[in-house]
Amino acid sequence: MKVLTLPVGQLQTNCYLIEDSGEVGIIDPGDDGDFIMRQIADLGAKPVWIALTHGHFDHVLAVTELSLAYNIPVFSHPKDNFLLKDAKRSAEYFLGVEADPVAVETESLFEGTELAVGKVKFEVKVAPGHTPGGVCLYNEESKSLFCGDLMFKGGGVGRTDFRYCSAEDLKKSVKEMLKLPEETVVYPGHEETTTVGELRK
Repeated sequence: MKVLTLPVGQLQTNCYLIEDSGEVGIIDPGDDGDFIMRQIADLGAKPVWIALTHGHFDHVLAVTELSLAYNIPVFSHPKDNFLLKDAKRSAEYFLGVEADPVAVETESLFEGTELAVGKVKFEVKVAPGHTPGGVCLYNEESKSLFCGDLMFKGGGVGRTDFRYCSAEDLKKSVKEMLKLPEETVVYPGHEETTTVGELRK
């Protein structure tokens, strides 16, 4: 399994390309669709799905472009569908730029849902708090956790000051993810990777 980290958009959101056995899974294509597609072309692999850790605009603005270009499904938790519908307005409000709407139907992710890319399988772990439908993707074999904006290197966590957030749920979600093996590599939605062991300190 190969992981390519692509910081995209004004907020430098980490879009992840997961490549294995000639296939690519795309996690959180937040913007810069042309750039992401060039990186995929360089890999010489076939995109098979897009997965969203949550519905905030900075994680989803290239979804429609990539989904239509590759004719692949988009997976997200249904509790974040309202954020996808609001992504265009939110991007224009917070960034002051015009944005395209997220105009694709999504397939649902729930606790235990599996997504495969090549020979690698990811298990969905629901992780609400930052948003109602936040999820993490975990691969047990490589001990890799893609956690979106749940937690960050240095011990930071996702903001919970929007009306739909829950600080209590976020605390529970972080606690649950920190039960994973300490050598688990944590791939956050922004900034650098860390490990569960480092985050426990």
